[in-house]
Amino acid sequence: MKKEEIRRRVKAQKALLSDNERKEAAKSVFAVLENSVAFLLADRILMYHSLPDELSTIEFIDRWHDRKHFFLPRVNGVNLEVLPYDRSQLKYGAFHIEEPVGDNVEDIDNIEMIVVPAVAYDRNGNRVGRGKGYYDRLLAGSRATKIGVGYDFQLVNDIDTEPHDIGVDIVITQSHVITVRHRK
Repeated sequence: MKKEEIRRRVKAQKALLSDNERKEAAKSVFAVLENSVAFLLADRILMYHSLPDELSTIEFIDRWHDRKHFFLPRVNGVNLEVLPYDRSQLKYGAFHIEEPVGDNVEDIDNIEMIVVPAVAYDRNGNRVGRGKGYYDRLLAGSRATKIGVGYDFQLVNDIDTEPHDIGVDIVITQSHVITVRHRK
């Protein structure tokens, strides 16, 4: 399926969700994530700071930040930088997303797990982002376990990919956990 069509369909479905449905979905998905082997073994985890239409990461980060080392991305030009999470050191940056401030940029090689936001995923771990390629560029240089999280309707049958697209190793929705085998 073409990426623009996927973006349009998923946006329409997200608009129909109630606040309670959003909250329950996030609770369900992150309960699965926090009990996964990948999460239990990882200490240095790159999360995303959720936008209003994404599964909220805020409660999850707050619950675990004193037991795991969390990092958040910050836009720098056309790339993402990785900085340590500190609730008191966030400000609104590019695209009106809360981002970490400071100069303590972390090397992506030191990150063990990345929770990757996307508009949609398929059963092969392919993903559709928002169209700017920030995560594709970041993920291309990482050996970390990549986990995609989303609502059930964000899991689609098949995504048309391009050579620069970087997928995920695991996809978690309210009803599905898909482990991708033999990723390229």
